[in-house]
Amino acid sequence: MKRVRDITFFKKIREIREYEFGMFYFFDGLVISEINNGVTFNWNMAKKVVDAAHEFYGKDIPVAYISNRVNDYFVVPGDWAKFYKNRHQLNFYSVVGNTKGSFTSLLLERMFFQNSIRQFSDLEEAIAWSLDKISKQKETASLITNISSQME
Repeated sequence: MKRVRDITFFKKIREIREYEFGMFYFFDGLVISEINNGVTFNWNMAKKVVDAAHEFYGKDIPVAYISNRVNDYFVVPGDWAKFYKNRHQLNFYSVVGNTKGSFTSLLLERMFFQNSIRQFSDLEEAIAWSLDKISKQKETASLITNISSQME
């Protein structure tokens, strides 16, 4: 599997945050994670990343998140409830992975995540999909703003 640092898109990096539980790569409107092997990823860890994303993007920018599952790790699926309880949301969420562990985690996450999760086997396909979704959402928001201002 490809790592973020190994693809051409890495040249567009805006910031890297390294935590004891993994690496998070920040691009325009896109966060890609690579969680460390053997980690049980929980809400306390996710909160650090959410805070970093708010610091980096603000709270009103559409953001896509890609979980690049190059390592085997576990997600506490029930912690999605804490994510929503704190009024956080992801506009687009995708998972890149081929391991049995990543497939199992994905099945559990789908039970708790309120929006759809898109699965990919190729990181660059996930990036292209995410960027397309963000672009379309920004176009729609711009169109709505224009219509609203014309109606006033």
